Amino acid sequence: MKAKILLVEDDTSLGFIISDQLREDGYAVTLCTDGAEGFKRFNEDQFHMCIFDVMMPKKDGFTLARDVRKLNSDIPILFLTAKSMTEDKIEGFKAGGDDYLTKPFSVEELQVRIIALLKRVNIQVEEAEEVVLQLGAYQFDQENYTLKHPAFEKVLTKKEAQILKMLCKLRNQVVSREVILTAVWGQDDYFVGRSLDVFITKLRKYLKEDERISIANIHGIGFKLEINE
Repeated sequence: MKAKILLVEDDTSLGFIISDQLREDGYAVTLCTDGAEGFKRFNEDQFHMCIFDVMMPKKDGFTLARDVRKLNSDIPILFLTAKSMTEDKIEGFKAGGDDYLTKPFSVEELQVRIIALLKRVNIQVEEAEEVVLQLGAYQFDQENYTLKHPAFEKVLTKKEAQILKMLCKLRNQVVSREVILTAVWGQDDYFVGRSLDVFITKLRKYLKEDERISIANIHGIGFKLEINE
């Protein structure tokens, strides 16, 4: 299995050059051109490493890294930036970055940084994420979008599955509305916010057969999947 890299770079030409080189090096690369799209793709797939440009539209690299860290505290994050100021580097590390590469940079330097970061966190690329999750009396198949209970089986929509997957990943923790909205819809506004409320209501209905499971509404903040084992 190839190591999967999420590359978010708004300079289209540079993004294609980097992604082509990394594919030649044997990595599987997903290229996005803005931070909002990048966070949405991060939530849809499993990656072993992230490479983020800092100055991007919709969501800058530092904000993107902070959002990613809310979902995954271990994945390596490498920043690409035209800035070399110490203050910017410090902000990048505070945002959750592991390394910093100042433009322009050589292909060789990028290759070395990637190898070092993957080794540092001891990435196991053969290790697949658990596909079927046990939620009380339910089984949630993340790949096939199915929620099974002894009394019934429900095929979820893609967005229902994405929301439930995020809540499961952070079970018994509060997940902010903003994080869910930007991860699933790629934006955070009133109308998609209302859609989120509808989807949460549906998920509560699907999960009502097990009293140990609930989706709590944390007023003004977000939601929490509570599971009392």
